[in-house]
Amino acid sequence: MLELSKYSFGVGDRFAHQAKPQLRACQLAAEQGVEVTPVWNKSNREHSTVGSRPCSVRVAADEAVRELGWNQPYHVDADHIGLSTVEPFLDSSDFYTLDVADWIGRPAAEADISSFIERHPHLSGTIVVPGIASPLEIPRAEVRRIVGHYLLAVQQAGQIYRHIEAAKGAGTFIAEVSMDETDQPQTPPELLVILAALADESIPLQTIAPKFTGRFNKGVDYVGDVAQFEREFSDDLAVIAYAVKHFGLPANLKLSVHSGSDKFSIYAPMRRALRRFDAGVHLKTAGTTWLEEVIGLAESGGEGLALAQQIYAAAVEDQEALCAPYATVIDIDARRLPTAAEVQGWSSEQFVAALRHDPSEPRFNPHLRQLIHVGYKIAARMGDRYLRMLESCEETIAKNVTENLYERHLKPLLIDDV
Repeated sequence: MLELSKYSFGVGDRFAHQAKPQLRACQLAAEQGVEVTPVWNKSNREHSTVGSRPCSVRVAADEAVRELGWNQPYHVDADHIGLSTVEPFLDSSDFYTLDVADWIGRPAAEADISSFIERHPHLSGTIVVPGIASPLEIPRAEVRRIVGHYLLAVQQAGQIYRHIEAAKGAGTFIAEVSMDETDQPQTPPELLVILAALADESIPLQTIAPKFTGRFNKGVDYVGDVAQFEREFSDDLAVIAYAVKHFGLPANLKLSVHSGSDKFSIYAPMRRALRRFDAGVHLKTAGTTWLEEVIGLAESGGEGLALAQQIYAAAVEDQEALCAPYATVIDIDARRLPTAAEVQGWSSEQFVAALRHDPSEPRFNPHLRQLIHVGYKIAARMGDRYLRMLESCEETIAKNVTENLYERHLKPLLIDDV
C-alpha cells in the first residue's frame, strides 16, 4: 500500500507558481533531521475559480522535485472531493480527501444503524482508552445517536473510496476522510464510533480530519480555549491509537488539521501531544502561500505593490460575494478594514505590516488578511497579468513563501523544543 509518512504538510498553491519555495521549506526541515512529506493540494472549487486543471498541480510538483533534487516522497491531493467532482483528479492525484461533511446529520437506514450496533457491542458502556485520563462512558443510546448522525456520511466515504479504487487500483493512493466542515466538533467518543464505521466500510484511511473545538478561520490564529483544544487533540490521538489496534485500521493513521496554517497558538500544544504519543500529523496550509505571494508583490514595490493594492481594492468592492463561500471560516469586521483609498497611499512597508501574520506587529490587521485570503478570485480574473507579475517578483515572493512555511509553521510544530 502507498503509505503516507509520519509528518506531512498540505502545501496548496492557488496559481501553481510556488512549488519550489514550498519544497525548499521541507528541505530545510530535512536538514534539521525532520522528514516532512509535501502534499500539493487543490480543491475542485479552487480549480474552478482559477480556471486550472488538476493535472497542473502534478506538473508543478514534479518540476519542483526534479529541479531541487528531492528524493523523498511527495504527493498530489485531490482536495475535498466527492463522487460528483472526483473524475478529473483520477489521472494526476495519488492522495484523495474524501469530503463527506454534507452527509453528516442525514439519517442512515434504520436497518444499517441497528446492524452496526449489534456488530459492535463493545462500543457501548465503559471503554478504557490508554492515554485518556478517564474511561469513556458511552451508553447504548448514545452509540445509536452517534451512528444515526454519522453513518450515512461514512457510507458515502465508502462509495467515493471504492469508485477511486476501481479506477486506480487498490493500494495505489492515500485516502483521507474529512468531516471538519460541519457545525459541531466531534468528541472523542464520536470519533471512536466513526472510526469503527470507517473500518466496517473497509476504507484504509491514513488520515482523518475531524472538526475540533474552537474557530479555525482562514489565515489567522486559532480562536478558542487552547487548553481545551490540547486535551481534545491529545484524546483524539489516543482514540486513533486504540482504533488502529482494535479495528484493523492502517498503523500510520493520523489526525489531519484543516485550515491549519497560521494557528500559532496551538502548535506547541500539538507538538507536546504528538511527542507524547509518538504520533504523526497532516497539516493543511494551502491558503497561506497565496497570502505570501501578495506580501511578496507588495514588498517588491513599484508595479508589484500597485498590483497588491488593486487586489485589495477589488476585494473590498466585491467583499460580500468573495466571503459568502467561506462564511463559516472567516470573521471579518468591515469596520476594521481600511478603505481602498487609504491602502492606495500605503508604502510597501505599511502594506506588508498589515498583511503579514506577525502578532507582535501593531499594524497587523487580521480582517484585511482574511479578506485577501478569500480574494484570490480577484487575481484569477487578472489572468496573465497576475502570473507575469509573479514571475517578475519571483525572488521576493519565493523568499517569503519559504520563510513562512519553515519559520512560522514547520519549526514551531515539528522542530523547536517544547
